[in-house]
Amino acid sequence: MKSAIIAGTGIYDIPGFEFERRVITTPYGEALVNIGKGAGGEIIFLARHGLEHTTPPHRINYRANLKALQMLGVQRILATNAVGSINRAIPPGALALLTDFLDFTTDREKSYFDGGKSGLVHISMDRPYCPALNKKLLELAAQFGLEIYPNATYVATNGPRFETPAEIRAYGMLGGDVVGMTGVPEVVLARELKMHYAAIAYSINWACGIEEKITFVSHTMADTTARMLALMVRTLQEPFELDCSCEEALLVMHPPEE
Repeated sequence: MKSAIIAGTGIYDIPGFEFERRVITTPYGEALVNIGKGAGGEIIFLARHGLEHTTPPHRINYRANLKALQMLGVQRILATNAVGSINRAIPPGALALLTDFLDFTTDREKSYFDGGKSGLVHISMDRPYCPALNKKLLELAAQFGLEIYPNATYVATNGPRFETPAEIRAYGMLGGDVVGMTGVPEVVLARELKMHYAAIAYSINWACGIEEKITFVSHTMADTTARMLALMVRTLQEPFELDCSCEEALLVMHPPEE
């Protein structure tokens, strides 16, 4: 079963793998992927913002990215999200496993099924992130010296601006734990393509207004992110049952035209 890692801010490589860049042409545009080979086999790596971080979050072609991975045969995806922390239990430098989200993004292509020839499909998001992948990540985390907050709600905002203190207060009242700019529609599109998708958020700052000023700690997190990536690689290499409903979440009202 082919697997991929999608990475966000500050992660542009995976130690232990040699990568070959490849441009995949999809019906939704081109996507740059990196085919990696290492001691543990093959893994596909996709940097959302590009390897030089030149694409802002609201301009990422999420549909092309996910479709390219599907065209390459990918069925399991682990993603990283750089976030600001709202919940005091997830301080800067900590990791959190995503289990739900609140979507405040606008003007993004959020579905492959837009009606007409593309069909009309509703998807269940009762468990947006693959519970089988989440379980395995938590099981293996201690082997890599990692503690992961096990149940975090991700707030997706549009960017590229940061949020205001009032917005962060509102998100906290709604149950948001961390805030970022790229997690949606990625998780939704993966579900539409019947892929198994899970994500770890790594906090690089307190969200605006939690403290007097925003201080970024990403420059101190090299060891943590390296161990997080090693955990992800190991999880994707492990044979285990995907006993979940990720591939059965689509309610097809009108199928796409061939």
